[in-house]
Amino acid sequence: MKLISVIVTTYNWPLALRLCLDSLYAQSDKHFEIIVADDGSSVDNYGVAQSYAANSPVAISYVHHEDLGFRAGTIRNKAVAKSSGDYLLFIDGDCVLLPGFIAKHRQLAERGCFVPGNRVLLSQAYTQQVLEQQLPIFNQSFYSFVRLFLQGKINRVTGLISLPLGILRRLQAKKWQKAMTCNLGAWKADFVRVNGFDELFEGWGFEDSDLVIRLIHAGIVRKEGRFAVPVLHLWHTHNDKTKQALNYQRLLERLLQKDFVLAKQGVSQYLG
Repeated sequence: MKLISVIVTTYNWPLALRLCLDSLYAQSDKHFEIIVADDGSSVDNYGVAQSYAANSPVAISYVHHEDLGFRAGTIRNKAVAKSSGDYLLFIDGDCVLLPGFIAKHRQLAERGCFVPGNRVLLSQAYTQQVLEQQLPIFNQSFYSFVRLFLQGKINRVTGLISLPLGILRRLQAKKWQKAMTCNLGAWKADFVRVNGFDELFEGWGFEDSDLVIRLIHAGIVRKEGRFAVPVLHLWHTHNDKTKQALNYQRLLERLLQKDFVLAKQGVSQYLG
C-alpha cells in the first residue's frame, strides 16, 4: 500500500473540523491525503473550514455540495472519486484521532478485508470545553484518559487499549453490525467494486451498514479494528431520524439478497 486517502465528512461545525484536522496533522505516518467531504455547510462555515484546511501540511482537497438534507453517502462518493490513494479511511469531522491512527490502520489493512474501528465518546460538557479551548486531546497519555474516565468526561477507557489480537480479528468475518463510517478502512478497489455508498439512502441512518453488507456479499470480510484504532468522538445532538425506518427496511431487504452487491445509485457516476 502506498497512499491512504482519508475522507472526512463534515457539516456546519468548523470548530470540530479544526480539531479533527489538527489531529490528522499530528499523525506519525504522514503518507496520506485528506479529502474533506462537506455535506452542504452554509457559505460562512464552508469558507472558515476551507480557509483552515488550506494550511494543511499534507495534501488536502475540499468537496462540497448544496444542502438538500443529510446526504453523507453522496458526498463521500464524490470525495472518493477525487481521491488518489489505493486505500480509504472514512472518518467524521467530529472525531479526533490519536497520533498512531493512520499507522495502525496501515498495519491492519489486508487484501480482501475491511476494517471497522471503535470509538470513545466524550461527554457533552467536556466536548464543549475541548472545543472552546481547542484542547489537543489527541496528544494526551493513556493515564490522562484514565483520569478523564474517572471524572466522567469520556464513556470508557478500554476502547483505548491496544491488543495484538492476530487471527482473532477475523472471528466475525461476516458481522456487519457496529461497522460505522466514523472509523472504517477499505480498499478503494473494493469500494468501487460494490459501487460505493448507495445514494438511495438519504436522511440519517444505515448508509454505512448497507455498504458493509454489500462488501460482505462481494466476499470482502471483516477484520476487527477494536483494540487498535479508536477515535475520540465529540458529543453532538442526534440527526433528524425521520427517514430511519425507511432506510432500515431497505437494509433488511438487502440482507436477505445474498447476491445484492452493487449500489443502485453509487460512486460510478462520478468516476471518469
